[in-house]
Amino acid sequence: MLDVTLLQEDLNNIICWSRSNKMKLHEDKFDLLFHRSKRNDTLHEAQFMLDCMSYRVSNGNELHLVQNLWDLGVTVSSDLSWSLHVANAVSKARSKAFWILSVFKTRERSVMMTLYKSLVRSILENCCLLWNPSKITDIQLLESVQQTFTKRIAGRQGTGYWDRLKALKLMSLQREESGCIILQMWKLLHCLSPNDIGVMFQDKSRHGVKCYTLSPYIGEYNKYCYHGYANIGYHSPVR
Repeated sequence: MLDVTLLQEDLNNIICWSRSNKMKLHEDKFDLLFHRSKRNDTLHEAQFMLDCMSYRVSNGNELHLVQNLWDLGVTVSSDLSWSLHVANAVSKARSKAFWILSVFKTRERSVMMTLYKSLVRSILENCCLLWNPSKITDIQLLESVQQTFTKRIAGRQGTGYWDRLKALKLMSLQREESGCIILQMWKLLHCLSPNDIGVMFQDKSRHGVKCYTLSPYIGEYNKYCYHGYANIGYHSPVR
């Protein structure tokens, strides 16, 4: 229960700091979210665990336990699944795409591409370094927005999705997000960006540079996310 005490102390310190700096926090909006290492681990849902792991704000109110919360534009779930965030992002992007198609009469390529990149794709790529999906269903859901929008561009009707991407000089969202992550790993490798998450690198003469991070649940080093990082040495920019 030491972690509970330490977290409560941190919460109290934050509240005291805000008051000393004349900043008022909306304590009624504070939420409590537990992250589970295993989806079938229901120990935190037991009543005796909830009673032991309760936290309170300055007015004595107990924090509300939630299964997911919205923070800085990203929906975080207790099981660290990003499916809910992907669904929300896709819903917002589709609404924005519908607005563009209903407000602007032209379907000229330059206008449509400018509107798409600035208003629609920016929603789908927001904070993708954090929530980059690995589930096929999430990837297909994201791609469906770009598939639908590019069909409406003049001269692109009746062509296949990959042919449209080539003609419009676009990459798939999966490829674009993977490129952003590889670029970020390259920055971490060359100390051009703060390594706040403790990513470690191992240079393999056969497979290139691999990224590892220490799992908080087991004492082993795990490959960081997926195989795309293994070839970071070959895909990174030339210095």
